[in-house]
Amino acid sequence: MKILFDFLPIALFFGMFKYAEGHKDWAASTATEWLGFMVSGGVVGPAEAPVLLATVVVIVATLLQILWLKARGRKVDTMLWVSLGLVTALGGATIYFHSENFIKWKPTVLYWVMGGALLFGQLVLKKNGIKSLMGAQMVLPDAVWRTVNFSWVAFFTLMGFLNLWVAFNFSTSTWVNFKLFGGLGLMLVFVLVQAAFLNKHIKTDTAP
Repeated sequence: MKILFDFLPIALFFGMFKYAEGHKDWAASTATEWLGFMVSGGVVGPAEAPVLLATVVVIVATLLQILWLKARGRKVDTMLWVSLGLVTALGGATIYFHSENFIKWKPTVLYWVMGGALLFGQLVLKKNGIKSLMGAQMVLPDAVWRTVNFSWVAFFTLMGFLNLWVAFNFSTSTWVNFKLFGGLGLMLVFVLVQAAFLNKHIKTDTAP
């Protein structure tokens, strides 16, 4: 359920972009009416309107996620605050300059922040971030936890580069498809590989 919650803003971004892409005249007039006071020149054209409207949706959705968690008395993950800051800053630049280039950097920066946090924790703080998240559910040797932690660092690093490659070598529509289906699909594949790796070590290390 948490992964669905985390990917909800991305799904809403995708939905708004695809709808606006199919109704560009509506998107341009709506974006100009709603966002004209925020954009350079005051007018949004049909080419950039879909990504601008989708950006507004993802900013609002991320903010509502935090408000919902706060209202229920639940802890807001640090990365969700980071995501809100990034999407607000880069999304704000996208809206003002009506250029998708800024928002395209958001997934990459978030991936690298997450990978960097895990790497910093392991090397500097001597604290394994993945073990902190999963250590209560399974017992593994420290060497295995380090391998898992570094594998997540590598995954987030590669995902950041992959996002940039798709974003700036293909159409915005292709990037939006990749952002949802590619990002979610690769994450699920990686989690399954991790699960198989962990399961092998759990069986080995708990055998009598």
